[in-house]
Amino acid sequence: MIDFLIIGGGIAGTSAAARLAPLGNVTVLEAEPALGYHASGRSAALFEQNYGSPSTIALNRASRAYHDAADVLSPRGLLLVGSPDTTEAFEADKAGMEMDEITLAEARAMVPILHPETVTCAAYHAEALDIDTDKLLQGYARTARSHGAQIITGAQVSAITKTAQGWAVTAGETYEARILINAAGPWVDQIATLAGIPKINTTPYRRSMARIPAPDGHEVRAWPMLFGPGETWYAKPDAGALIVSPADEDATTPHDAWADDMTLAIGIARYQEVVTAEVTRMIGNWAGLRTFAPDRSLVIGFEATDPTFFWLAGQGGYGMQSSPAASQLAADLIAGKTPEIDVKSLATLDPARFRN
Repeated sequence: MIDFLIIGGGIAGTSAAARLAPLGNVTVLEAEPALGYHASGRSAALFEQNYGSPSTIALNRASRAYHDAADVLSPRGLLLVGSPDTTEAFEADKAGMEMDEITLAEARAMVPILHPETVTCAAYHAEALDIDTDKLLQGYARTARSHGAQIITGAQVSAITKTAQGWAVTAGETYEARILINAAGPWVDQIATLAGIPKINTTPYRRSMARIPAPDGHEVRAWPMLFGPGETWYAKPDAGALIVSPADEDATTPHDAWADDMTLAIGIARYQEVVTAEVTRMIGNWAGLRTFAPDRSLVIGFEATDPTFFWLAGQGGYGMQSSPAASQLAADLIAGKTPEIDVKSLATLDPARFRN
């Protein structure tokens, strides 16, 4: 009998395995041939603790110490650039993310290709940091395995049955467990339906990325992430090149996402408006799914209708940066410990909010 059976081997499921493995027998079932195949493997990889809903920000802040200890953060910075027609959104983002307004000369010192006519205001946050997402994910997996956890890839769940002891989950073989943790990313509602649990009505949204060459031969490694007011686009250094996204949110269904050419063109056009360097080609492109609950807060806690079914869902675009605190909260709730996170955030994250 497995104590904790986790469905999903992305950042949510793998981090939960690391936290739960010291507490009991853990098995992770991942449908794909590798961990972090979908959203976790296609992250923009930025730690910006002031990004997200209030409960997400609380998780981000509570995660910082773990990230520092794991040595997965490195300097990046976030540069918000605005124009006369984006003043309201610029001011809202500057305040919401606690950014400092800087001069245009200071902004161009960071990113020399900023267009002198279209960029009329700028704000900066130095504490936006890159996350080594592979190191973080594999660190969780090593920790879980070191405590005896079993991580099984290529294990597509086909059936879930309630038993007297807990659950029987079929994924090729049948696994029996006391507690089922649903960390299946875009597929969480499908897993719930298989288990006979009411859905929480999550929605996967596509987010597209284009990778373009470094502009005009510039060395971009030390450039900050560029951010358009209202999160209408962003650009970020990536291994000597730039990734550019229209920050699209196209509602879709759970699947292996791919980028749409027209959507990519929109993102590149938005980026092109604020820089002097022309984009002439793409090196590559991809897309991922960011899955949100209806209220855009994460969902962490036991199902109100069944105390053996646990939700770890709705990470949206915050899964990597919030994973230390989110997984610790999950482990504390499952172990019956008092969580360290504040009571208001705890209530906001509780899946019981969807059962009222």
